[in-house]
This record gives sequence, structure tokens and C-alpha cells, in this order.
Amino acid sequence: MKNNKIILWLALIVMTIIPVYAQQYDSEKDFQIDWDEDVKNGVMILKYIGTKNKVSIPPKIQNHPVTSIGAEAFKDCTSITSVTIPNSVTWISYRVFGGCTSLTSVNIPNSVTSMGLFIFDGCTSLTSVTIPNGIDAISDWTFKNCTSLTSVTIPNSVTVICEGAFFGCTSLKSITIPKSVTSIGGYAFQNCTSLTSVTIANGVESIMGATFDGCTSLTSITLPNSVTYIGDETFKIVPALPT
Repeated sequence: MKNNKIILWLALIVMTIIPVYAQQYDSEKDFQIDWDEDVKNGVMILKYIGTKNKVSIPPKIQNHPVTSIGAEAFKDCTSITSVTIPNSVTWISYRVFGGCTSLTSVNIPNSVTSMGLFIFDGCTSLTSVTIPNGIDAISDWTFKNCTSLTSVTIPNSVTVICEGAFFGCTSLKSITIPKSVTSIGGYAFQNCTSLTSVTIANGVESIMGATFDGCTSLTSITLPNSVTYIGDETFKIVPALPT
């Protein structure tokens, strides 16, 4: 009788755990996959084919770790509002969330060390993003035309803000660039029309052309002594800054 009670108790525990796990992650059938060529036994998400508004990528599919998200995997999934990425993922490829116009939040774990170009291009509902601690560069046109983006956290691991990284982020009001950054690419903040203040820590050496072109609300910017190069038209169509 005692053994039967123990077995029943264990069965009840298993029955309660399984539904919780099932609810935590989306079905494996919601994803088209392939092998990750850069990680042994790793799986790459090729495309999301599910129908949920809130997506939670499982850390394993077919008993293999999900290690990367392939190019345009969620492109133009206009009904998706949020995506949670597991900490098994180390790489996010080109234009993964491009055109996801309803996307408001993405949970990117610190396991991600590389992010491709145009990842959030045209995500017009995205309001805030925390960039993982392992990222060393904000790639070209990462947040292009994210017109609702008001807040971005740049970690001290970032050394380069690449070309057009925040182009057309018309709701971004302020930005603080940490001392780890040595270079800001051309057009990086072009047409950020609500940007009023920029703080650049001592460490940045070069600011490329047209970086703040069209920032018509910019009234305050701190340039450190470390800056040795400022490109052409960096402050084009910017109101006269106070001296």
C-alpha cells in the first residue's frame, strides 16, 4: 500500500510538470529547422510557421539544442507581438524580425554573441530593447525605422555602432554611448527626429558621416576628448547646439 501511494504521488508530480513545460514553449511543429553548420548537433530555426501572437522558442527541437535563428525566420509575421529566445541561442541572422509590425518586445538572452544586419528593420511597434552583454557590435541598420523605439540599453561589451544602426527611430529621445564604443558608423542616428540629447563616453574615436543628420530636435550632445575624426555632414539639419 505504501509503495502504491509513492507511485501515485510521483505520477501526480509528472502530470503537473508536463503541462507547465508544454505551455512554456511553443510546439516543435511551429518551426521549420535545419542543422546549424557552425555548431555540432545544433539546430537552426529556418522559419516560424505557427499562428501564435506570443512566441516562445523551445531550447531543444528533436532533442537537439536550438543554437541559431536563420535569415528572415520571422520576417513579415505581422501578428506576432512578442518573442522569447532561449539561452541556447548564440547567433541571430539577417533581418530575422524584419517587417514584424506588431512586435512590441523581444527577450534576447546573454548567450547571443552575434546579431546580423536589419534584424528589426520596420518593427514599428517595438518600444524597447536590451542588447545582450556578449554583443560586441550593433550591426548595420539593426533598428532601421523602428519608429516606436524609445529606449535602448547598450552594454559595455559593444565596441562598434555600425552604419544606420538606429536610422529613422523617430521616437528615440536620448542615447548614452558607453566608453567601450570606439566607433559610430555613418547614418547611425540619421532622422531620429525626437532625439534631444546624446552622451558619448570618453572612448569614441570616430564619428562617421551623417551620423546625426536630420536630428531636428537635438539640443545637447557631449563629445569627449577621445574623438579624433568627425565625418562630413555629421550634424546636417541639426539646430544650432548651445555652446
